[in-house]
Amino acid sequence: MASAFMQKPKPTRAPSVAGATTALVLLTALNFVNYIDRYILPGVQEQIKAEFHLSDERIGALTFWFMIAYMFTSPITGFLGDRFPRKPMIVIAALFWSGVNFFTASVHSYDSLNLRHAALGIGEASFGIFAPALLSDFYPEDQRNRVLTIFNIALFVGAALGYIIGGAVGERFGWRMSFIVSAVPGAIIALLIAFFMQEPARGASQHDKAKLEKETVSSLIRNKAYLSSILGYAAVTFSLGGISWWMPSFLQRVDGLSQSSAAYLMGIITLVAGLGGTVTGGFVAQRWSRTNSKALYLVPAISAASAVPPALLCFFGPHSLTLVGLAFAVFLISLGTGPVNAATLNAVRPEIRATAMAGQLFIIHALGDMISPRIIGAVSDRSTLNLGLGSTLVTMLLAAVIFFNGARYAPPLHASLEKTAPA
Repeated sequence: MASAFMQKPKPTRAPSVAGATTALVLLTALNFVNYIDRYILPGVQEQIKAEFHLSDERIGALTFWFMIAYMFTSPITGFLGDRFPRKPMIVIAALFWSGVNFFTASVHSYDSLNLRHAALGIGEASFGIFAPALLSDFYPEDQRNRVLTIFNIALFVGAALGYIIGGAVGERFGWRMSFIVSAVPGAIIALLIAFFMQEPARGASQHDKAKLEKETVSSLIRNKAYLSSILGYAAVTFSLGGISWWMPSFLQRVDGLSQSSAAYLMGIITLVAGLGGTVTGGFVAQRWSRTNSKALYLVPAISAASAVPPALLCFFGPHSLTLVGLAFAVFLISLGTGPVNAATLNAVRPEIRATAMAGQLFIIHALGDMISPRIIGAVSDRSTLNLGLGSTLVTMLLAAVIFFNGARYAPPLHASLEKTAPA
């Protein structure tokens, strides 16, 4: 039974349009739940901080253990994703992280909360690698920006609901109940995927089994288009991850809002501005790519650079402009969400996409949101939360520089990447 479950699927020449659409809908829905689960914690972290008597640095360190598990799981899941069917592994991962959320209600110590958060990282890392690689086998390279933009809309919609559910449910019923509420949808969607989603053929590896050896890894290290996309994305993730983690606390402490009001406003801004930015950035990159193969790098570059002024206004301006600055910053930084993921997948050969996504996830979290919440918390403990959040502006500018430079190595959009040597 187990061997049949993990048996390599028989390749098909081309997946049906209905099969591709079903996969996109179900995987986007699961990504939506993924981000709800991830952003429940920032919505209730002031309650957790008070219950466990934590400093800002220690509350910021919760994400450290999540990302440690996330990063060190990713090479394993990347290896598995290039060798075995991804559909059953996605189902297992979703059921696992839903179970972890459900049992968070039994956590009564800071160490147990850290352990719970690390376990959540294992499940989410698996999905984050398998889903984009699977979608890339359903859709050709000239459609991936559009498809991954749709898939990543879930980031901002899910994060918005995570803030709102965490803040509202936590304020009324206690922070543990927020995690129980978030556990149910993931399990339901996992079962829908199990019964209704196809496993597509694996691109070039239909006939040639991928080998995760030194040649595979070294080809990624030498691939300047790939490195530029993931290093720029890491700098963005440092900024966006830190801001996302600490803004609900900022709105409570600095602007004097209640937990539910801060969570609600953060959720609405994330939903409207993040969704609007993601759709706009994906549309612009799709149109621009028809005449400029560098568009998938230039849109994220412009996105990161233009987000700095409104972020400055949010962190250091008058209270009356905090939310305005936040809304514009979220809109602008989200412009690059779809294009940067498409750039990563277009820069590598089909048979190593899961490995490439594993490398991306490892780097963006190791250099990004694994460390930024704790750094911001440490700065806040020693000065102010304003200055802690202000540190994220440096990496936004760094991201813009990396993307602009990386545009030089962008492969032609319609190139046969199976035959393209690393730059």
